[in-house]
Amino acid sequence: MRAFSYERPASPEGAVAASGLAKEGGRFIAGGTNLLDLMKLEVEVPTHVIDITRLGLDKIEPTAEGGLRIGALVRNSDLAADPNVRRDYGVLSRALLSGASGQLRNKATTGGNLLQRTRCSYFYDAAKACNKRLPGTGCSALQGYNRMHAVLGASDQCIAVHPSDMAVAMRVLDARVETLAASGARRAIPMADFHRLPGTTPHIETALQPGEMITAVTLPAPVPGRHVYRKVRDRASYAFALVSVAAIVGVSNGRFANVRLAFGGVAHKPWRVDGAEARLQGAAATAATANAAADAVLQGARGAGHNDFKMPLLRNMLRAVLTEA
Repeated sequence: MRAFSYERPASPEGAVAASGLAKEGGRFIAGGTNLLDLMKLEVEVPTHVIDITRLGLDKIEPTAEGGLRIGALVRNSDLAADPNVRRDYGVLSRALLSGASGQLRNKATTGGNLLQRTRCSYFYDAAKACNKRLPGTGCSALQGYNRMHAVLGASDQCIAVHPSDMAVAMRVLDARVETLAASGARRAIPMADFHRLPGTTPHIETALQPGEMITAVTLPAPVPGRHVYRKVRDRASYAFALVSVAAIVGVSNGRFANVRLAFGGVAHKPWRVDGAEARLQGAAATAATANAAADAVLQGARGAGHNDFKMPLLRNMLRAVLTEA
């Protein structure tokens, strides 16, 4: 690990000011469950580390609109166990509990979970070409072992996937990410716009500007319907998704209503397709309807060889989730 300077600011404003002074060499650290690993491998080489763990951003509070405001430093285990989350946002609690191990959930934070970087093995291997790690060097996964990689929204520059389970649930819930910049400007970024597709700039992964810090995530008022999170992975625990589905599904008189669907393990960001949900609204709860929705989700899907199985797997998972609902 390379040498770096360390700072523990006393306020969010102090943290973003420190990051602005450090410019590209500064990194925020909270739980550190991803950043520290990347620093040890010299994938991340910050010159200045800004500890934000004591800024008081660890509360879960109701909003005036009937939703919840979740501080960026709320631990994953605390968020999953919160009574309001369990009662009104079950898909989020289930997604969190399906990720990592209990020890990691006790350390990982809400903001950090959204910002964790891909687990592509070529990204982690500094000896391999990776446009995300070093732009312009190429993508080793395209012709390499790509079983875990994207089948939707990828480009010729990068086929990595975003690893978060929580982010998939946040996407289906229409969460908003609140941020603070060094200028003092505050934003509320819709989850739909927070993560970027790779295009020609796979190293730019989110809508955050340099030095901008996540302060909270807000959830709107609860959505009626059954909350389901289903994840297929290589082993029963402590593994990233091959494909995951976050769903909120209402059924009335044998017909779907208020359907929301988001998918993980298949793209550079949580994947949600309005057309798939539209095909289900008011439609009869049948296998044919589920297949039509899967067709909409998989439009434009492209495998890279080892990951071709993800497309039929997604189709089968969607049918199973809708059957369960």
